[in-house]
Amino acid sequence: MRKTFVLLFVVLNLMIIAVPQVQATGSLFEQCLQTPNGPGCQAGLPAAHYQMLMDEMLLNPEPNVRPLPTNEIEVARFAFRRLTNPGGTTIFNAPGGAPIGTVAPGFNYVTVQGSQDGYLQIDPGQWVLESDTAVARPSTFSGVLLDRESMEYPMAWVLIPSFPASYPGAEGDKSRPRLERYTRVNIFETVEVDGWRWYLIGPESWIKQTSVAKILFIDKPAEIKGRWAAVDLYEQVLVAYDEETPVFATLISSGLPQWATNEGTFQTWTRIANGSMSGAEGQADFYSLQNVPWTLYFDGSISLHGTYWHDGFGYRHSHGCVNMTLTDSYWFFQWTMDGGIEKPWVHVWASGEYIE
Repeated sequence: MRKTFVLLFVVLNLMIIAVPQVQATGSLFEQCLQTPNGPGCQAGLPAAHYQMLMDEMLLNPEPNVRPLPTNEIEVARFAFRRLTNPGGTTIFNAPGGAPIGTVAPGFNYVTVQGSQDGYLQIDPGQWVLESDTAVARPSTFSGVLLDRESMEYPMAWVLIPSFPASYPGAEGDKSRPRLERYTRVNIFETVEVDGWRWYLIGPESWIKQTSVAKILFIDKPAEIKGRWAAVDLYEQVLVAYDEETPVFATLISSGLPQWATNEGTFQTWTRIANGSMSGAEGQADFYSLQNVPWTLYFDGSISLHGTYWHDGFGYRHSHGCVNMTLTDSYWFFQWTMDGGIEKPWVHVWASGEYIE
């Protein structure tokens, strides 16, 4: 499995067919993978190599990055509700008033503008029963500001809450503190066990690649100028660059297999600070979303935009768009404008391949 993540809203099972070259190779490394704590070995590595890394692990318990503060204003700017009636939602002209329309069943979110007598106003002159809705709470996750020169080791986010393993390929040690979702970790060494990469993230602490999303850097495509974004569909990570310099990285959610986000290099063609989105009218996957913020369209109707309806960042989740949190989308939207880039480029690539 590439990553397996279970939330109420999605279960994805993804498989790798391409594994990048591992760092730790050679006969002694292979021997220590077979006998992780045997003669000359420690925690699955040659003892001398492991001891060389020990000081670095103790000196660098966390990645040397600066978390972007959660934008509390953006998170609280709207009061979002999901429409939950499986038969469709009736719209009334006033609280207790006459029906004037319906919203078809689907993945539908509205913005509350007022409330009265068990009804919620979703637009001027349009009200729905509060009992036909559920509160939607936007994710407070945010990415990190980077200084590549100070990042001595690759960084990853934990996606699946995990107990660290004492050596690569082992079960997690439940006697140790659990690594929670969105925890940031350094990667000090990489080995391969049964076709999967295992990352050393601390003293006798290994985690399987399927449980994390790793930041990978790439060279700037020749046609790109100024501030731009690289979206890695495999790791589900976006890195923002100022020319050649990476300055920010975060988790995203791209298109699900049936609505895959296209790879390629695109220049955004318009930006919208706030707007509605809908699609698949009359179909089972119909969706209607009010007040989608900080949108940058780059591949036809595909865009980068803020997302308040899920907290599944690090996994594919969308109809093709690149979902970001409200905090991250606001930052990227404003950062590109502040740099004089009204139509920033977006380079979509994949550091690995999936089998659907």
